[in-house]
Amino acid sequence: MRALSTEQRVHRVAVLAPSPVSMFNLAIPELLFSKVEVDGRPGYEVVICAPEPGPVPTTGGLDLQVRHGLDAVRAADTVLVAGTGALFTPDPATVAVLREAAADGKRIASICTGAFSLAEAGLLKGRAATTYWGHAEELRRRYPDVDLQGDVLYVQDGPVVTSSGYAAGIDLCLHIIRTDYGAAVANQVARLALVAPVRPGGQTQFTQTPLPPERGTACADTRGWAMRNLDKPLTLTDLARHAGVSVRTLTRRFHAESGVSPLQWLLHQRIERAKELLETTTLPMDQVARACGLGTADSLRTHVVRRTGLTPSAYRAQFGRPGTGAAAATSFVA
Repeated sequence: MRALSTEQRVHRVAVLAPSPVSMFNLAIPELLFSKVEVDGRPGYEVVICAPEPGPVPTTGGLDLQVRHGLDAVRAADTVLVAGTGALFTPDPATVAVLREAAADGKRIASICTGAFSLAEAGLLKGRAATTYWGHAEELRRRYPDVDLQGDVLYVQDGPVVTSSGYAAGIDLCLHIIRTDYGAAVANQVARLALVAPVRPGGQTQFTQTPLPPERGTACADTRGWAMRNLDKPLTLTDLARHAGVSVRTLTRRFHAESGVSPLQWLLHQRIERAKELLETTTLPMDQVARACGLGTADSLRTHVVRRTGLTPSAYRAQFGRPGTGAAAATSFVA
């Protein structure tokens, strides 16, 4: 991690490592946040910390040497609690510092079972939250005042963001990057890290039917083709014809691979493309709508408001880059 001068003030992220910590959970925020650059400088400073500096056991049987204690949380803008991948008893010092961070107005996030620490601190009371599906019932049993969303990838309720386990932590971090710096930056980070673009948080965590042997790849060419043709009025029949299968087969395979229907996936990609165009161009709204396949400015407005809570003009004003007639994107936490 690079030391940054006062003039290079960036958004600080403290990643709390419980004991034992999942190395995968811990690696995700460091990997993704470190790839964000804004005007040629890092967009984030990531510090891994623990209740006590020193060796922290990992779920893989190794000890991780953590140099920073909980003072890193007090200096952070965003606090992210990694998970263990298994049930654990939240550390009292961690619980206390999370309460302090929330009282200071910091954004608080968790990956996987890190949500148990947030719940123990009382930060999820009455809030929508999620955790890894395999431990969702235990979270519900221990903390019945949590509005548990048991089958989503991630969910944000005010300044608190929680995700399911494993790769859903990637979605959470990309969501945070998108919130702070916009869709174009988040999708660029996804490309650099060779992961999927930002996925909607409401997408299901897993499918309950067996997946075909070609899991994740059968529709890959068709998804790529659709991404290159978002400006066209694509239908289910068009997608099925490109894939060389029936509509029914396409729908089944698509849902098995992505967790959503082909048309849900297509609409999400159109909205993401619209957000990128709003951030990076000065195109009039009707041209943005046509370029991403949403048809009209009215349709563009409906979908952008539904997804972001902002009109397209307001979204451009908040997230547009200099030169697009809007102010530069600002951090989630002032």
